[in-house]
Amino acid sequence: MPLWYERINYEFEIYNKKSVHVPPHLHKLIEMIYVTRGTLELGVGTELYHMDCNDFAVIFPDVIHHYQVFSEKPSHAIYLQASPDFAPMYTSLLQNSCPADPVIHSDSVHPDIAYAMKTLLRTEDSDKEHIIPGAFTQIILTHAFLHYNFVEKSSVGSNDIIYQTVAYAAEHFMENITLPKMAHDLGFSPYAISRVFSGTFHTNFNQYINSLRLEYAQQQILYTDQSITDICFLVGFNSQRTFNRAFQEQYGMTPREYRKERRLTTD
Repeated sequence: MPLWYERINYEFEIYNKKSVHVPPHLHKLIEMIYVTRGTLELGVGTELYHMDCNDFAVIFPDVIHHYQVFSEKPSHAIYLQASPDFAPMYTSLLQNSCPADPVIHSDSVHPDIAYAMKTLLRTEDSDKEHIIPGAFTQIILTHAFLHYNFVEKSSVGSNDIIYQTVAYAAEHFMENITLPKMAHDLGFSPYAISRVFSGTFHTNFNQYINSLRLEYAQQQILYTDQSITDICFLVGFNSQRTFNRAFQEQYGMTPREYRKERRLTTD
């Protein structure tokens, strides 16, 4: 999944994985999360929502969101991303609105939502065309939307400086990017940009940029045959030692170990 205005080139993807910190980003897809183990913090705009096991949430297209894991216990979730074309009856709603609170807690999650998420997870790749994912996506959204109070999308904390910061970082994170340069190019003060990272994203500039680099590196390691060294410098790290250390801190293993283990489990 490249870039954090994510330029996604697929229409449907679903996976069950360990939840980790994911920096603020936005994309054109509907994103759904069903927590299957532990807890997860979902950030939408400037708000942070707590999710327990069996809680469910929907993120609308073009809404800035991120994930954090505060608990030391393992956390896993099913993550589904689908094109709005899979739910044409909700096109206008998805374009113009979003939930005031995206989380539906376990006691209110309809059994069909859990069933659909788990069934789609088991669906063979050859069947992941519009018919099966489209039918289940519409079932999930229909049940979920009964629980939501909708507000205008523009009201959910994605103001101009936040949006521009995310878009700029997405375009330049593989470069030798600095906070003063970002501030200069966007026409804001360094203090204002720093406040976006600390107050909205709950991180600092360097941590945010490294998170983008690591997330992109993780995808390159898993889905391409580029060497670890080439990936290290491609994503913007200046030394392989720094890259290896940062990658291990975020993913619990070295880049080479990650490539070997994850490819074995996904083949």
